[in-house]
Amino acid sequence: MKAFSNFLAHLDVDGLLLFLMCGVAGLFCITIHELSHGLVAYRLGDPTAKLNGRLTLNPRSHIDPIGLVMLLTVGVGWAKPVPVDPRNFKSPKAGMVLTALAGPVSNFLTAFFMLRLGSVLVEYVPTTMPVAYLLIFICYISAFSVGIGLFNLIPIPPLDGSKILFSVLPDRIYRIILRYERLMMIVVILLVWFGIFVGPLSVAMSAAIRGICAVTRFPYEIFTACGFF
Repeated sequence: MKAFSNFLAHLDVDGLLLFLMCGVAGLFCITIHELSHGLVAYRLGDPTAKLNGRLTLNPRSHIDPIGLVMLLTVGVGWAKPVPVDPRNFKSPKAGMVLTALAGPVSNFLTAFFMLRLGSVLVEYVPTTMPVAYLLIFICYISAFSVGIGLFNLIPIPPLDGSKILFSVLPDRIYRIILRYERLMMIVVILLVWFGIFVGPLSVAMSAAIRGICAVTRFPYEIFTACGFF
């Protein structure tokens, strides 16, 4: 019992709580991102995501272990890609573009609505300790959402930006690029691991969040006070 008491005495409760909030926020953001891909693809006529159990809010269906670890440690990560069969779309290229855009757009909208909620809390609710933690949680979700959205717009396979950019290429070249997506994923992992994206993404995230804060009237200073930027 004494050993357990000593453990509790030295336990950093605040740090543990922040780590848990960080993990939950990351899982929430990647789940929204991948679910949005699957829903748009399904609405456009492709049932592949539904048949593979990806039209769900259960984060276990979307987690890529390496991508989640990268997100929580490096600040840049990804989820397990939603399977899409463009042959089921009336217009395969247009369908792929809309499906690819769905993920980043959902992330930006999530950040917008979370920061709007946060601005209401700041304006109308007294800043007690639970409210302060809730505002930090909102910042985590917003930062992860914007980060995931921006990262996925980079035009490198298999990120969403590549599917948008390559849709204007001839079909033959487009099919060749899709064939080497897995190899390119290894390249992306290495680039993330060595921090190539961290600096530019941090600048872009700060600018994007500052803009959303201006629209939603959420105090950007809360992000800086919490050490996000």
